Amino acid sequence: MKYLINEYKYYLLNEKGLADNTATSYYRDILKYLTYLEKYQQITRARDLSSTHIKAYLKTLYYKKYRSATLARNISSLKSFHHYLFIEREITENYMKTIETPKITKSLPQVLTVAEVIRLLETLSDEEPLTLRNIALIELVYGSGLRVSELLNLKLNNIHFSGNYAKITGKGNKERIVPLGEMSLKALRNYLAKGRNLLLKNNVSNYLFVNLYGNKLSRQGFYKILKEIARKANIEKEISPHTLRHSFATHLLEAGVDLRTLQELLGHKDISTTQIYTHLSQKHLKDVYLKTHPRAKGEKDV
Repeated sequence: MKYLINEYKYYLLNEKGLADNTATSYYRDILKYLTYLEKYQQITRARDLSSTHIKAYLKTLYYKKYRSATLARNISSLKSFHHYLFIEREITENYMKTIETPKITKSLPQVLTVAEVIRLLETLSDEEPLTLRNIALIELVYGSGLRVSELLNLKLNNIHFSGNYAKITGKGNKERIVPLGEMSLKALRNYLAKGRNLLLKNNVSNYLFVNLYGNKLSRQGFYKILKEIARKANIEKEISPHTLRHSFATHLLEAGVDLRTLQELLGHKDISTTQIYTHLSQKHLKDVYLKTHPRAKGEKDV
């Protein structure tokens, strides 16, 4: 069946319209599945698959004690792959149709306070090219709520200074227009004027954000950069590029932005995805209330 896997990925990208990262995750899950079938069940042809083989593999997933989200993704990958095999007539019965996907225990994402975001930026005080780039990265993620993949795939012609906006290609190659605030524009101008060309050296790149060697900045690279900046700012929270996106959404909601507008800014397909921030905002307000109101914890009048 391994000869089908590249065709399956093409199907995910071009027919289902999945983002490259999502399609790659499915591809890896299925590659592990097919390796298991060949090694432990001696199954190499789709037509030889039975529900017994599938259940045996699912048991190995449960024994590994994956988090509910990881287990759910693996099962989702299997469902997708078996559906593909069925519509391509590689199998005559889709045994995965009866398998339920486990419910995911959703935890509220970590967010920074406005003061903590300012502390991050205050640690970046010099005019070195890398510093100017890092300021622009943080200002753009926090100022516009971009996904890390959207941020790092930005090209020079995606930024429109005259209109104060960026053209973003999001999940499923869907485009949206994201407004750029004053601080984001200022940081980008500084980076482009005094930082980017020095980082490029003799290289040529259309990507907006580049690393020390003039190549496109990677996800892992940005994650390490942000962790180091947070350490210098004495922020003990677990932080990632996505933390800044969550912070953007939460702070806008607390400032009175409606859910529909926030949905458009974040590029969410379904508003139910955006609604998690209402719970996040309520939790933040409750925490602030409990910490600051003199009667919140039953304190006696003085």
